[in-house]
Amino acid sequence: MSGRGNKAGASDETVIRIPPHYYIHVLDLKTNVTKTIIGPETFVRQDNEKVVEGPTKMVIIPPNHYCVVANPVMRDEEGEVQFDQYGQAKLLHADQEVRLTQEPFPLYPGETLDVKVTKLRAVPTNTALRLRASADFTETDGTKRWAHDEWLFTGPGTYLPHKFVEVVETIRASIISPNQALRLRALKACKDQQGKDRVCGEEWLVNKTGAYLPGAYEQVVGFISAYILTENIALHLEALQSYKDRFGVNRKSGEQWLITIKDSEAFIPDVHENVIQVVNISTLTNRQYCVILDPMGDDGKNKLGQRKLIKGEKSFFLQPGESLEAGIQDVHILGEDEAIIVKAVLSFTDNGVERQPGNLWMVRGACEFIPTVEMEIIDRRKAMPLDENEGIYVRDIKTGKVRAVVGQTYVLNQDEELWDKPLPEQIEKLLSAEVDPLADRTARAHNKGDSKSRVKHMVVSYRVPHNAAAQIYDYKAKKARVVFGPDLVMLAPDEHFTQLSLSGGKPKRPNCIRSLCLLLGPDFMTDIITVETSDHARLALQLSYNWHFDYTQDNAEHASALFAVPDFVGDACKALASRIRGAVAAVPFDDFHRNSARIIRTSVFGLDENMKVKENFKFAANRLVITNVDIQSVEPVDQRTRDSLQKSVQLAIEITTNSQEASARHEAERLEQQAKGKLERQKIHDEAEAEKARTELLKLQSLSAAVESTGQAKAEAQSRAESLKIEGQAAVEQAQLKAEAQNIEAENELKRINDARKGELDYISATNSLEVEKALKMSEIETSKFKDMVSTLGPENIAKIATSGHDNQLAMLQALGLQSTLITDGSTPLNLFSTAKGFVGALPSPGQ
Repeated sequence: MSGRGNKAGASDETVIRIPPHYYIHVLDLKTNVTKTIIGPETFVRQDNEKVVEGPTKMVIIPPNHYCVVANPVMRDEEGEVQFDQYGQAKLLHADQEVRLTQEPFPLYPGETLDVKVTKLRAVPTNTALRLRASADFTETDGTKRWAHDEWLFTGPGTYLPHKFVEVVETIRASIISPNQALRLRALKACKDQQGKDRVCGEEWLVNKTGAYLPGAYEQVVGFISAYILTENIALHLEALQSYKDRFGVNRKSGEQWLITIKDSEAFIPDVHENVIQVVNISTLTNRQYCVILDPMGDDGKNKLGQRKLIKGEKSFFLQPGESLEAGIQDVHILGEDEAIIVKAVLSFTDNGVERQPGNLWMVRGACEFIPTVEMEIIDRRKAMPLDENEGIYVRDIKTGKVRAVVGQTYVLNQDEELWDKPLPEQIEKLLSAEVDPLADRTARAHNKGDSKSRVKHMVVSYRVPHNAAAQIYDYKAKKARVVFGPDLVMLAPDEHFTQLSLSGGKPKRPNCIRSLCLLLGPDFMTDIITVETSDHARLALQLSYNWHFDYTQDNAEHASALFAVPDFVGDACKALASRIRGAVAAVPFDDFHRNSARIIRTSVFGLDENMKVKENFKFAANRLVITNVDIQSVEPVDQRTRDSLQKSVQLAIEITTNSQEASARHEAERLEQQAKGKLERQKIHDEAEAEKARTELLKLQSLSAAVESTGQAKAEAQSRAESLKIEGQAAVEQAQLKAEAQNIEAENELKRINDARKGELDYISATNSLEVEKALKMSEIETSKFKDMVSTLGPENIAKIATSGHDNQLAMLQALGLQSTLITDGSTPLNLFSTAKGFVGALPSPGQ
């Protein structure tokens, strides 16, 4: 709605022209009453009147439109506007009126457009408007509506608004597909579309395929898709409350059951049902079995605490409350070298044998074994093939006795178990180091070798190397045995190795070498000892002793004596060092320096009755024999002794050096005299040769002077003649070359000019040819163009075009009524003497 008049300036005009379908509001200043003047009309304003609005266009409502007028005027039964006693239009204050398509109408003073002209709402199919009453009213069809009532206006149709009705929302129908249901909830007590009473908060399903438009008090919770059940899939359900399901079975709250394909191919759970999980079928092959805990009985209840064995081939679903004890298990296939230890958990009869709870027995292969619910498998055992040099420790769990099984294939029975033999940590290291004691006997080799963990239930074995012995002690029998190599030692359950801890290094330090075997020699050991002579000269001796053990393998006393001294190396070195120190302390340094080998050997081996050095020295405790002593080095420990020894050595060296220098000097003088004689003789010979050469030189010089005096003039004349001849020949050759050069330049210039003129002529000729060809083609084009234009226009049109100018001028002159005319550009002279006659024409006579 729009108006043409202005509210500010309308009151200033006295005469106001109101077009059709326009109106104005005029205020009478005396009565203070506003009246409405509707056009078409010419309104003359009085002095006591004021135009407060307008001219304003009337409200026009097109078809299928509406508007809402606030504070509408009151009308009588005939639809005429009612006025009060003052002439003011009566209004329904605080009221609204919905106006539909009608004749254009003005707004009376006090009326306003609450809703402008708006198109009516069209409700399509499968759509509805949710309406709510804002006050109590009765519809045109007699339906009584109360405030806050809600209902639906379903399509297709056009909704006509009402002043007491508001549109809450637009509801669209939900499309229910096959195998799908719509879950609804009642917002208040109502009846559903099937006419069934629903209470507030109640939920139900609608599974009819198609479009479903929920009612005013129905809320769409969501869609529920059907579970497709197959032969391999079932549905585990739980009742949320007590009710009767679709199959007519009464379900109690919390009850659980399965739905399979036998019940329904596609299952949509009800609102009172909760889907716990989808259960897959359990399939057993003919080589499988399983045990079900708390199996379901025929009455549909679980038998708590019971177990049920199922053997394949079979397929089944686990019922609610059932579970597999250890999943699906394979049938135990026992080979000839396998067995199973079984324990009874219930009293039962096994092939005529009474089994009590806790009984153990063994089932040996080859066979197939499936344990029943009255038994359980404790262990599965396999025969252990043992070589002649392999064994295991077996312990009887009833008596506790431990024995070693060696060199046979053995299967532990139900009353036996493997026993781990404990060994000291150091012996474990020595056994696992795998170091050859004959190859390297150093501390690093024995204590830091690469080790591998020992299988503790395997019989402990040790390979005694050649020419070595190992002692094994039996703590149960309290006796020891000695094994001489090469041999393999296998320990009984109560036996242990005797560990040797020997001294090593230089000088010897205890507990450097640890070993399980004793090397019997011959071998050597090196030691460094410090001795002091009678004159208090302290010396460091590095000695090497050759040794071996004097024994007989068959003699038990000899064998036990070998291990009588735990550290034979340290004890032997200490004993020998004591002997050597005592012997050296009785002699001065000079004697020891000259006779050190004899003194040391005498102190170690001693003297026989013939005062000769003995060949060996024997330790009676362990039958160790020292056969030789090697003195590797003797170094003074005291610095003064070392300096004195060094001075004596330097003096001997100096004497030897001086003698060698004197003999060398005498030989050099002799050679020098011989060289001087040879030099004098050579000098005299060279002087004689020089005199002969000087004589020859003088002769040659005289001849040269004569030749020089006679030949100089001749040479000058010959050279001058040759010079002139060469100059003449050069001038002639220069002239010939210059002429040839000029001839070549002239020929080249002529050739260049000819080539240039020829190229210019070719260019001009080609240019002229192109110009001619261009002119011919342009003429052909113009000719064809003119022909085409002529043929297109036609002879008649060309003639008309040629005469169009004159014809147009003639027509223009005729239209102007001119008999004759002259058109000139003003620059061309004209003869108007004869022309004037035509202009003037025949003059009238005086009497005319």
